[in-house]
Amino acid sequence: MSAHTLWELQQKKSLPLDAKILMTKRRLKQWHIQYNGNVYLAFSGGKDSTVLKDILQDIFPDVPAVFCNTGLEYPEVKKFAMSQNNVKVITPKMMFKEVISRYGYPVISKEQSSYIADIRNTKSEYIRNLRLNGNKTKSYKLSEKWKFMLNAPFKISDKCCKVMKKEPFIRYERETGAKGIIATMTDESILRLNTWLRFGCNAFNAKRPLSRPMSFWTEQDILQYIVEHNLKIASVYGEIKQKENGEYYTTGVKRTGCMFCMYGVQNETPNRFQIMQKTHPKQYDFCMNTLGLKNVMSYMNIPFKEEQTTLECFK
Repeated sequence: MSAHTLWELQQKKSLPLDAKILMTKRRLKQWHIQYNGNVYLAFSGGKDSTVLKDILQDIFPDVPAVFCNTGLEYPEVKKFAMSQNNVKVITPKMMFKEVISRYGYPVISKEQSSYIADIRNTKSEYIRNLRLNGNKTKSYKLSEKWKFMLNAPFKISDKCCKVMKKEPFIRYERETGAKGIIATMTDESILRLNTWLRFGCNAFNAKRPLSRPMSFWTEQDILQYIVEHNLKIASVYGEIKQKENGEYYTTGVKRTGCMFCMYGVQNETPNRFQIMQKTHPKQYDFCMNTLGLKNVMSYMNIPFKEEQTTLECFK
């Protein structure tokens, strides 16, 4: 049974920004007290964790910001992250090229890529049937839309995030005993929503305790905070402007996750790789040719060139 409800979440999300900031600080104080100050911020250098770092250092300036240098970050994000105060750097044990060679490419979403890997690799008929057909409520199954990916001539897996990001932070936690704080929000995925419904912002009772004190924030809250607090962010985002209806937007990239990741690219127009071709041609060439992403995206019928349309991918 969930400890929290969707109604409760919607109430929190509807609060004004000032109230959300106070609530986030309250969650951070609770976390800090629970673990006697032995906590850290998982700092990606992106705008969300930059906002949380600003809030955190206002009340606990000595809490370290830990940046995982995966080699997958936009160069502007890496430069920005490394230039901030009180930042500790950790690294993964494997590089991305080795991850995709050993496990497979991250495509569609974490859930769907894991389902594809399960169907392809499992020896359990139960798991295979679950991933193909779902349970009684048709949950936990591979989407009909993506079943053609089962025949893809390349490996597919959700292992990338675990190897490149999760494991380095778990190693840091094991070495220091510190408990993590992350800047994720429930709007970002069903998994993050379900995690909040189960544990709330501070998952004291989770197998791996984590604080997510901005779970009830929205993208607009993040951008509003940056503008109102005149907060410096990585240059790759460009400027933050407002539409006539008051909605904030960035003139540069909208997200700065791993440059080589294909999760969600099917929902973008133009997508991150079409933009990357223009803004970061060296990284684009590495993705498409050295890592083979052009073959993956062609198979998925997703454009990867600036001038390319979806239909052209079939040619």
